[in-house]
Amino acid sequence: MEQACMLCHRSDADPDICGPIADYQGICAHLFCLLFANDVHPEWSEQGQSVQFLPAYIRHTVEQAAQRVCFVCGESGATITCQETGCDRRFHLPCAMEGRCITHYIPPHRSYCWEHCPQQQEEVAPENTTCIICLSPVEGRTTYGTMMCPVCKRAWFHRACIQRQALSAGIFSLQCPLCRNRNIFLLEMLFMGIRIPVRQASWETNSAYAELYQRHSSCSARECLCPGGREEAEAEGAQSQLRACWSQLQHPSSIGADRGCSSTGAHQTEH
Repeated sequence: MEQACMLCHRSDADPDICGPIADYQGICAHLFCLLFANDVHPEWSEQGQSVQFLPAYIRHTVEQAAQRVCFVCGESGATITCQETGCDRRFHLPCAMEGRCITHYIPPHRSYCWEHCPQQQEEVAPENTTCIICLSPVEGRTTYGTMMCPVCKRAWFHRACIQRQALSAGIFSLQCPLCRNRNIFLLEMLFMGIRIPVRQASWETNSAYAELYQRHSSCSARECLCPGGREEAEAEGAQSQLRACWSQLQHPSSIGADRGCSSTGAHQTEH
């Protein structure tokens, strides 16, 4: 049975939001639950690429949180406090989106409740505006759940939709779905609490488009136009260069369609 995080008390929390769960000398916790917790002081490497936590700090945080209630779910164990001076609202990291809270997934990992969280410039959406990602209607203006590209101001999307896209695209590929602006858009999304993994896009690492780069090692045309035929050309050791037929170039998904060939010798044919 999977262990529950000692900070958020969840064993089924989304790892994309809470981070991987690990054992820190007998204390089980999510990475981001630790980074956002008030009384846990992380120790970063000189390159800032790895982080360590002292178990004594984690235990102290767990003991303190047991006496504090999450304003979203009403359960104890709330380790995150709104950074606004004088605000004492506390919450669990998995409860943040439900409570319309914002957490900055960049150092120093600040958190804000619904009342004090950063907001986009207020804009009114044109009538019948839909999310550019899921194509469902959005709210009539910028809100916590409805966001807009700060550059073109024509791309509207749901927070949940851009969050899913950010998790897939990663920090090196995320951009406005409409105007393709990257730098300003990326900073705005980070500021608005969107979690953007520091990695390549998922489609670059899982071979999602591998078939588009496939090339045949032999001619697959139904009828070979080479005068001596494909067998004779192979027997003579003729060098040939395969050329994708026009229909395949127009429709990349039709891998395996008839291909033409062009001989580097005297004969050149194309299907």
